[in-house]
Amino acid sequence: MRAPAEPWASNHDPISVKVPEITALFWVIKVLTTAMGEATSDFLVTGNLVIAGVIGATGFAIALWWQFRAQRYVAWIYWFAVAMVAVFGTMAADGLHVEFGVPYLATTIFYAIALAVVFFLWRRNEGTLSIHSITTRRRETYYWLTVLATFALGTAVGDLAATTLNLGYFGSGVIFAVVIAVPAIGWWRLGFNPIFAFWFAYVITRPLGASFADWFAKPHSVGDGLGVGGGPVAVITTVAIIALVAYVTYGDRGPLAGRRLVARRARAG
Repeated sequence: MRAPAEPWASNHDPISVKVPEITALFWVIKVLTTAMGEATSDFLVTGNLVIAGVIGATGFAIALWWQFRAQRYVAWIYWFAVAMVAVFGTMAADGLHVEFGVPYLATTIFYAIALAVVFFLWRRNEGTLSIHSITTRRRETYYWLTVLATFALGTAVGDLAATTLNLGYFGSGVIFAVVIAVPAIGWWRLGFNPIFAFWFAYVITRPLGASFADWFAKPHSVGDGLGVGGGPVAVITTVAIIALVAYVTYGDRGPLAGRRLVARRARAG
């Protein structure tokens, strides 16, 4: 049996895989984190921008510190990291537009290039982009850089669709709901590369969740918003994430784990 990796193992030392199984529940939680990140970021920046930035950056740093120190996959640590990346990534993407006046088309192109560079370096140095191969610190670093870039890109794409292209928040959400079905159907029926299909869907979860979060949260005076407010949407999505992560954690340790084991053994023959 391989000994547990030290918390600060070198880039090439083997570590346990610290990402979850890719199931339907994974995608549900992922979309909820994108909605939560959008609503939370919008709620925080309505106050003091400096304080909001400090909160977002601090949460992001603490979450990744915990994730990198963990010696195995721990559901609440992993999803806390994803949630904080959602908040910080949204602030980073929105900051270029709101604070510096960079058009959404330009930020979309910028973050698309950033994501492409991370993918290129990851592929060149590690030979694969599969999340199942994340067994070293360096691959884990590439993974979280990719996650951050996908959140920033997804934020820019969602805002581009809703405002620049005048599709509205609800219309954008519906379009992204259709688009995210493309990699699923492509992998299921058309022979899409599973790694390509995964990252395609991963990017689209961001504008999908954010568009519906904005639709609920934004006031009637802004596009087609329902006016619920960023604070309530952030609270509701956070509670939903906590409940589902608790379910995942219980399932990994309780009766569901036994059912999965039986199913795996049955499939193995």
